This record gives sequence, C-alpha cells and structure tokens, in this order.
Amino acid sequence: MLNLSGGVVTAGKEWSDDGSVHEVHSLKRRAATATRAVPIPPQFVRMLRRHIKRFGLAPDGRLFRNEAGNYVDAAAYGVTWSRARKSVLTRVELASGLAKRPYDLRHAGISFWLYSGVDPADCARRAGQSIEVLFRFYAKFLDGLQEHANRLIEQSMKEWDRVSQGEAPAG
Repeated sequence: MLNLSGGVVTAGKEWSDDGSVHEVHSLKRRAATATRAVPIPPQFVRMLRRHIKRFGLAPDGRLFRNEAGNYVDAAAYGVTWSRARKSVLTRVELASGLAKRPYDLRHAGISFWLYSGVDPADCARRAGQSIEVLFRFYAKFLDGLQEHANRLIEQSMKEWDRVSQGEAPAG
C-alpha cells in the first residue's frame, strides 16, 4: 500500500510562489494534510523495496532524485522513458504511440483494473477520482471487450443459479 500525501509540480521560476522551479502541493481537491492510500501489486512492492535498498530515500521521503539529491528534471524522465520504450516495444508499437508518456501508464493501469472486473467505484477510489471522471476518461479504453464482459456475466449467472438452488457459493 502506498500512502500518498501530495505531489511536486514543475513550473518556471516566475510561476512559482517562492521562485523555485518545483512546488510541493497537497493532493487534488483534498485538505493540505490529507493522504490517499493506493493499493499496489506485490510485484511493484518488491521492485520498490529493491530500489530503496539500493538507492535509499531522499530526506523528504522521495524515491527518485538526481545525483545532487534534488528533484529529477522532467527532461531526464523523458529521455529515460524514450530509451525504455525503444528497448521493449516493437516498431509497430512505437509508431502507434503506445505508452508515449509515463502518464499513459495510469490510463493503462486503471483500464486494466476495469478489464479485470474490479468494481468501478473501487477503481475510482484507488485512482483518487470520481466515478464520473473514471468513465469519462477511462471507459473508452475498454472498447472491444464484449466477450470478456459476456464471460463475467455468464460466470456470475452460473454462480447465482448454484446459490439459488441451495448449493454453497464457489470458492
């Protein structure tokens, strides 16, 4: 479980309150001291633990920092992301724009939760947004999944039949 307390926004010095390039903000539409718990899969927990063991944390708890211990420049993330895409995607995938930005992983993750049958209300809670936003921005990624939906419904109907005939629920 990750407990998020805010984020860092990169802006030009002239656009920040104190003249710095980075501004720390609280979570969107939440109190300044609010946190948001985000469940993460065990594989990700293991990756994060290995990273922390190897590199440690910044004094303020950040996982990633530059060699001087400061915030990583947005351009550095872009260069690294571009290299990673080239090393793992096919030419067709690269040309399609698949995972063009790191933020695209958020869309992929939330769409995967929906595809996996996670309740939309729980998906929205995990993503830190409303169900309305969830469906406005993520439901469109679910086109072509009618067969998957049909299997889920059929499975639920079989379970309902078993229970309604007095059998114990499966699992």
